[in-house]
Amino acid sequence: MLAYIARRLLLMIPTLFGIMVINFFIVQAAPGGPVDRTIAQIKGGTVGATSRITGGGGELGGSSATSASAQSQNSRASRGLPPELVEQIKKLYGFDKPPGERFVIMMKSYLMFDFGKSFYRDRSVIDLIKDKMPVSISIGLWTTLLSYAISIPLGIAKAVRDGSKFDVWSSAVIIVGYSIPGFLFAVLLVVLFAGGGFVQWFPLRGLTSEYWDQLSLLGKIGDYFWHLVLPITALVISSFATLTFLTKNSFIEEINKQYVVTARAKGLTQNAVLYRHVFRNAMLLVVSGIPAALVSILFTGALLIEVIFSLDGLGLLGFESAINRDYPVMFGTLYMFTLIGLVLNLIGDLTYVAVDPRIDFERREY
Repeated sequence: MLAYIARRLLLMIPTLFGIMVINFFIVQAAPGGPVDRTIAQIKGGTVGATSRITGGGGELGGSSATSASAQSQNSRASRGLPPELVEQIKKLYGFDKPPGERFVIMMKSYLMFDFGKSFYRDRSVIDLIKDKMPVSISIGLWTTLLSYAISIPLGIAKAVRDGSKFDVWSSAVIIVGYSIPGFLFAVLLVVLFAGGGFVQWFPLRGLTSEYWDQLSLLGKIGDYFWHLVLPITALVISSFATLTFLTKNSFIEEINKQYVVTARAKGLTQNAVLYRHVFRNAMLLVVSGIPAALVSILFTGALLIEVIFSLDGLGLLGFESAINRDYPVMFGTLYMFTLIGLVLNLIGDLTYVAVDPRIDFERREY
């Protein structure tokens, strides 16, 4: 197993490098960029942009090494400005170097987890990620745990009672919940329970209350979960349907196999058959989806939920950086998310072994 883990860790290096290369050159083809934006701001008389340039690169100079956009600057955008000023702007953002050199500088910095500074927030990318991570971890972790805690028992119950009234009406409820977009359900929850016209049982903004520091330990825990009720509910409703049906179908497939018939013929109880024999085999497909589910909820799936409930997490940070062409934040978060995703995939494979010790990755040929 140690040899397999070592191979997987080594394979992460070319995978991560390839993802960064592809995205680096895709971004180059995208129109606009920090240089064009700054030029437009100067031509429009924006004081902030001009002051940052004339200041000798204070807040932007530290980010030039991590700038990952190499698109050619539009000559129309710089028309009417002195060429020296345009060249100074390019230098501040790191566009005075060839694309290959910029990419090498960026990757060398990223290997040391040095992602530079944001172009527009006057803060390092690491600090921004640290500030936003608690929100995204709270949303992703509790949504994933709650989804699995509901879906697995419900899927098993539906498999055992396949075709019964319980199976039919529960499937109808699940399909209805799945068909409602998470953000639309979130709006409905706000209207019903967060002071949108009916009752105000839950807070609408933030992950904690303003007076959180003044609360006791139990009070802080209660306040934290009180703020999470509505956003987690909105995400869980739209995320556990697929997992429930996957669990049900996996158990039905295993229940109809010969070894289950043999186990029942030996006089084993229903629970013994399900949880000693069927569970280990049926859960392999379910376990395989844990990393993907966690990554999707943690980094991408909660964007609209963050906006609706004013939760300043990684999803909102990534969206705003893409809109503003804040390349240090874009590529710094991409690097971190990809690395975390690769590690979670490895953890998913190791979970296979925990669920079914008969699986041996050492014998797998590469």
